[in-house]
Amino acid sequence: MNLKNHLSIEIEKLKLNKILLDDIPSKWEKHGDLILLPASSFQNELWSNLGERLWDIVAEALRCQRVARKYSINNDDYRSPQVEILKGSDGWVLHIDNKIKYTYDITKCMFSAGNISEKLRIAQLSCEGETVVDLYAGIGYFTLPFLVHSKVSLVHACEWNPYAVEALSKNLKLNGVKDRCVIHYGDNREVCPGKVADRVNLGLIPSSERGWETACKALKLSGGILHVHGNVTSNLYPVQYAETGKKSLQGKTEWKVWSDYVCDRLKSIFNQLYSSDWTVNVMNITRIKSYAPHIDHLVADIHCKLSEDLNSVTI
Repeated sequence: MNLKNHLSIEIEKLKLNKILLDDIPSKWEKHGDLILLPASSFQNELWSNLGERLWDIVAEALRCQRVARKYSINNDDYRSPQVEILKGSDGWVLHIDNKIKYTYDITKCMFSAGNISEKLRIAQLSCEGETVVDLYAGIGYFTLPFLVHSKVSLVHACEWNPYAVEALSKNLKLNGVKDRCVIHYGDNREVCPGKVADRVNLGLIPSSERGWETACKALKLSGGILHVHGNVTSNLYPVQYAETGKKSLQGKTEWKVWSDYVCDRLKSIFNQLYSSDWTVNVMNITRIKSYAPHIDHLVADIHCKLSEDLNSVTI
């Protein structure tokens, strides 16, 4: 029996308006034993006539123990979720993908299922022996694939949301990688270590530009790779725009404009930091997902290397 059928019986008993059937959702999110309903669900004041019985019926129909309802994301620095717990005592859930366990409180932290392709790509990178800096670690979206599958030696995870830090700490323990990660709590521009990284992950959208200088400072003087995320508005017509060795980079004209801008800014930052020129090249551009019509969430893998002898660098 579906959710509408369950509730239609109660509607008949209470002689409530049939229009309430249109207030019942047809889609929802399932997080273990918790169902997360869309914001438009059960908003009519007539539902209050059912009291707590309403959420008992929903839980029974959807075979769950807890019920919650989500609203628009808060427009704050943390992009905090707005979630109301309707049945149950807390919002902690467990999500597993690619053999990695993520636990987090849905009332405090976001989980982006759309980033799964990038998490899988990171898991396939060859990073054994490397040190990675993750500037926007969150609950460990990218930190954990680096540690669990890419076999990095150490990750410096920077995060300023206390609720995300709490979840990240739990996730490191859950996945048995706590000893290979150092959490730096606070603004990464203030807490990120310098000259330690073989690669830096900048997984922030719509733009990670505010972290570019921090990322450059975090790279070892021997150079390394920056994984730069960003949202790029583009047209619908794919074109070939560049080649790296034998591998063609396929994309859209706007992708090249964006990656060229990123490289130019990084070169300028390195020059300001070390009074020396750096070679900055795009190795690959990956489209993670469509963020909105004509807007692509991209990540550019950019190799950065000091052009001159280290002895000439002002440190």
